[in-house]
Amino acid sequence: MAGFSRGFGARRREPVPDLPPGQYLTEDFPVLSAGPTPRIAREDWSFRILTERGISATWTWDQLMALPIEEVHTDIHCVTRWSKLGTTWRGVSLDTLFADVETDDDYAMAHSYGGYTTNIPLEDLLDGKAWVAFEFDGEPLEPEHGGPARLLVPHLYFWKSAKWVNGITLQDRDDPGFWEQNGYNLHGDPWKEERYW
Repeated sequence: MAGFSRGFGARRREPVPDLPPGQYLTEDFPVLSAGPTPRIAREDWSFRILTERGISATWTWDQLMALPIEEVHTDIHCVTRWSKLGTTWRGVSLDTLFADVETDDDYAMAHSYGGYTTNIPLEDLLDGKAWVAFEFDGEPLEPEHGGPARLLVPHLYFWKSAKWVNGITLQDRDDPGFWEQNGYNLHGDPWKEERYW
């Protein structure tokens, strides 16, 4: 991937109480991505979970919309140091998508249209911690922010919330994804400033 969008130009601001260390507050929603923005029509979108035993489950857009949908109110934190508080999303919990998935693996690799990947421990995706999100602040998620659907893992830096997500592969090792191979921390907890190697 090549060509970084404008959001990578992080600006330093005065610290705000209750933000993770090293973060500044923004009212904007910066666009950060590497490479061109995929434009995926909803009728062409699909999502799958692949286990060590083979493809476990796949969902089309209509099948995803038929699942229980949750409204999520949360703060988000980017490794480039901006944080946005009180955001509202709608999406399907990973708990719902994993309800019938059997695996002995402890790690996951999220995949996106466009080839992006990011690794996440399975324990950071379950128990009400992650969603496949398709709305932001009451509007369909714009392609620049990962629409039609992105992963939402708000307790980790936002590079873990893979835009244009189309699947998760379970794995027995915490192999690095795209940014993790290029210097970002394997885990990415903003409260521990797990930014880089």
